[in-house]
Amino acid sequence: MKKNFDRIREFIESHTREMIALETILTGVPALAPENGGDGESQKAQALEKWLKENGITEIEHYDAEDSRVSSGFRPNMVATIQGKSDEWRVWVCAHMDVVPVGEISLWKNDPWTVIEKDGKIIGRGVEDNQQGLCSAVLAALSFVRLGIVPEHTIKLLFMADEEVGSKYGMNFLLKEHLELFKKEDRILIPDGGDKKGETIEVAEKSIAWFKFHTIGKQSHGSRPDLGRNAKIAAADLALRVNDMENFFNRKNELFDPPTSTFQPTMQLQNVAGINMIPGDDVFCADCRINPDYSLDEVRAELKKRVRAVEEKYGVTIEVTEAQAEESKPTPVDAPVVKELSEAIKTVHGLEPRTVGIGGGTVAAGMRNLGFNCVVWSTMDETCHQPNEYAIIKNIGLDAMTIAYMCL
Repeated sequence: MKKNFDRIREFIESHTREMIALETILTGVPALAPENGGDGESQKAQALEKWLKENGITEIEHYDAEDSRVSSGFRPNMVATIQGKSDEWRVWVCAHMDVVPVGEISLWKNDPWTVIEKDGKIIGRGVEDNQQGLCSAVLAALSFVRLGIVPEHTIKLLFMADEEVGSKYGMNFLLKEHLELFKKEDRILIPDGGDKKGETIEVAEKSIAWFKFHTIGKQSHGSRPDLGRNAKIAAADLALRVNDMENFFNRKNELFDPPTSTFQPTMQLQNVAGINMIPGDDVFCADCRINPDYSLDEVRAELKKRVRAVEEKYGVTIEVTEAQAEESKPTPVDAPVVKELSEAIKTVHGLEPRTVGIGGGTVAAGMRNLGFNCVVWSTMDETCHQPNEYAIIKNIGLDAMTIAYMCL
């Protein structure tokens, strides 16, 4: 193994700059979801597939999801395979092809869709999120192909659509329509989050619940609140009761920062248009991130009690809808994928890795809920979604070595 890894390390070190060319090609083909004013990922997928085949990665299968909103009629999902000695379990690296919009263009120092290299970095929309992880996976696979080394276990590279706006046409589509792709024994790595050193392995995510509260009272003149039912006061009371759920669901989980569940009122819609009007209608939202110690059904039951108490106190009606709700089971910290990635990080990065949880959501949640142990890991400065997004070139190579070590 050591001899093969030494050859692979040398190959990756001498070929990391090839990934700048691939990053340049991919960045130059904006892959935006229709929700973000784009035409999907088809052209980017075509460019990526062409590059892969020209460079020796030729076994590529498509699992596309129909979407009439885009000109191609589908959202592409591709799987590239490098056959190993054993198929008992495979090493998956799952990266997404779509990106977010550039945002405020005046904040960019250069054209977001043209890669600029500066001070050991490449700059452009998507170069880190998620093209850095994608290119690390490609470079790792390329090292086996070019050197003629057969990995111990088959390598599967998944290039997904639609991660940025919910994964309906990406990972969630695959889990619903092509679940046979994955085995419970597979080692699944999602290089879509991390830290500057590459020492944190994400094994858990807080469950997400976004609630919208529509309070219906009775509008009246500002001088006659006795003739109305002030929806704003009732909603304000409810907002405090929602926030107080942090004290009710108060168990700590040190994997996370913060270690407790959070229930935060956020967006407020305009109610009345004049100061001298008692609002009979009010809408606000709350972003709730719940430790996996609790189920969303427990949260819903407690929330229902608090909503009913406010309705009775103020004589209003409150309609509650869920804008998003996703429960996430954790990956055990002693799962094989965690142990093997940890060993690879120690070897390549010279670091003692640690497991963490995050408050945000990734495609790992859906996989974990179906019993697939997966991890989220990468070495990155996390400039995703920011103007002047960048990826450190050296990290592409280091992470490729880490992935390759797992495959050996």
